[in-house]
Amino acid sequence: MAGPLSHLRVLDLSRVLAGPWAGQILGDLGAEVIKIERPGTGDDTRSWGPPYLQGADGNTELSAYFLTANRNKQSLAVDIAHPEGQALVRKLVAESDVVLENFKVGGLKRYGLDYDSLRRINPKLIYCSITGFGQDGPYAARPGYDFLIQAMGGLMSITGQPDGEPGAGPMKVGVALTDIMTGLYATIGVLAALSHRDRTGEGQYVEAALLDVQVACLANQAMNYLTTGKAPARMGNAHPNIVPYQDFPTADGNMVLTVGNDQQFARLCDVLGHPEWASDERFATNRARVANRKELIPKLRQATVMRSTREWVAILEQAGVPCGPVNTLGQVFEDPQVLARGMRQTVTHPSLGEVPTVGNPIKLKLTPVDYRTAPPLLGEQSEQVLQRVAGLSPGEIEALRERGVIS
Repeated sequence: MAGPLSHLRVLDLSRVLAGPWAGQILGDLGAEVIKIERPGTGDDTRSWGPPYLQGADGNTELSAYFLTANRNKQSLAVDIAHPEGQALVRKLVAESDVVLENFKVGGLKRYGLDYDSLRRINPKLIYCSITGFGQDGPYAARPGYDFLIQAMGGLMSITGQPDGEPGAGPMKVGVALTDIMTGLYATIGVLAALSHRDRTGEGQYVEAALLDVQVACLANQAMNYLTTGKAPARMGNAHPNIVPYQDFPTADGNMVLTVGNDQQFARLCDVLGHPEWASDERFATNRARVANRKELIPKLRQATVMRSTREWVAILEQAGVPCGPVNTLGQVFEDPQVLARGMRQTVTHPSLGEVPTVGNPIKLKLTPVDYRTAPPLLGEQSEQVLQRVAGLSPGEIEALRERGVIS
């Protein structure tokens, strides 16, 4: 069955992660996504390795990073600095619904591929720009990278061990989370603009900035500051508003407890063999536990080291206390729940064979996500796209290739 966005064509001029992530989501939902890449080098992440996935021929390879965000796409390698390349992109725009790009502010205007230029070709076009700092403001011209934005957007100030403890200091998240979240917000913006177009027939400009997204996603920590004027501190794995809600040592490792209410805390105390803690006025309510965490957490740690992680998880789950192990990625992708939910998938590539990929978490009953194609080799579908969408003949395509416009 065709995906819910199978009626749409997307030109993805973005590279690295935030933009390609949005393009992959749209592709997963059925859209035809044409990835516009620079001949010879392509998306920067094609060279971001090792590791690389090697083909059976020993010559074909794709970086694991590139594989992250480029399935369900076709690669068209075209030089947009060349006037003929610009003309090709404009032909494709006339037949497309969405453009994604993450060039620097104004970077595409010199090629005549900015929104104001392209909307004259296609007034119904949804044009989404992703930048580090937005299209205006004092930082607009700066390049933005995830690590930089995690720092400037406050995330690192609340991530890491508390001052005074071993390893204290600001810490980035282990994946480029700001890029990922920006890709999600960009996708939402594109879908909202498409909904508006369905009602009115008019396209529009959409933008998403990494700094904006990072500030928005500070969520409760931002509100903790805005309501008190006091900046949250780094707390390691502890939670500023809920106790106990962190990692605890076990006899053979660590586990996480996420106690969300007083009833769960009372059940935890029973399991740990200390029911009196639940009636202790210092710990009876979450408000009290937050105020007295320094007294409570050591008591809990002394109790949790008495059994293995597996034993605790079994006992606490039976008692209705949310908990779980701290899994490695190997354990994650062997977890029966992860496998049952289809979060480990493969797609077939003609040169690379079976390519592993992480499943899309969106579950649609009538129009499910379809893992149609593996991430493409550079320019793998150039000829196909130019014939089918731009209407060029094989001779015209070969002439463009000879002039270095495409590859």
